[in-house]
Amino acid sequence: MTERSKNVSECVSRVSAVFESVHQRVNEWAPSVLAALEEPNISMDELDTVVKKLVSPELTSNTDELIGAGFVVAPNLLSDAPWHLAWWLGERNTFEATPGAPAVRPLLTIDDPNAEGFRDYTTLEWWRVPAETKHMHITGPYVDYLCTDDYTMTLTVPLYVDSKLVGVIGADQYVTDIERKVLPIMDSARAPLTLINAFGRVVLSTDPNTATGTLLRSDGLAAALASQQDQVDLGNGDTVYRCSDTTLSIVRHAE
Repeated sequence: MTERSKNVSECVSRVSAVFESVHQRVNEWAPSVLAALEEPNISMDELDTVVKKLVSPELTSNTDELIGAGFVVAPNLLSDAPWHLAWWLGERNTFEATPGAPAVRPLLTIDDPNAEGFRDYTTLEWWRVPAETKHMHITGPYVDYLCTDDYTMTLTVPLYVDSKLVGVIGADQYVTDIERKVLPIMDSARAPLTLINAFGRVVLSTDPNTATGTLLRSDGLAAALASQQDQVDLGNGDTVYRCSDTTLSIVRHAE
């Protein structure tokens, strides 16, 4: 392995660890949510109390970490709330914040499917993909008009009871916070690198001509991402490195 390749491999491991730490925290909440759902006829308010207690410490920690987190309930699971997002916004999340609002506040949504403005969240990527794959998924970067109104990354994990999907649990991060943490790691590899999501959309890049949110276009890239191999040479000088068990990858571009 050349010194440059070693630097890139170390970079991939360090970037993976950033997102794996969020995944670990989300996984730590899951047992308590599942235990709550085992209670007979648990109400929306009772579930909200459990979820808020779990996520509040992360949302008031004054770090550049999570700006939203919670549990999104599968339709018709709760008898008193057929559609419900037990989702909480952190003190750094400015979405619809008002003077005097509590540091951690619930996301206000329209849960009546007959009401104007209702949104079927099961059609959104952060629900749909993990529901299909049964694995953790990272959505974004995207402008989250539901929770942040800013460029966001959302990590979600599907939860099951007796093989039945009961919802997804997850967390939001601002892309700017991720950039502040991850871009120095990518710069340290001293190679042109682009961090992309599972569909080839750019999260960050050390190439100033590759903008966040654009689609990276390269022959063989889609097949390489679908293969989920740890490393794939695209044959044009570019190499795709999978970021561990996340749904992200890093592309090292030809120099």
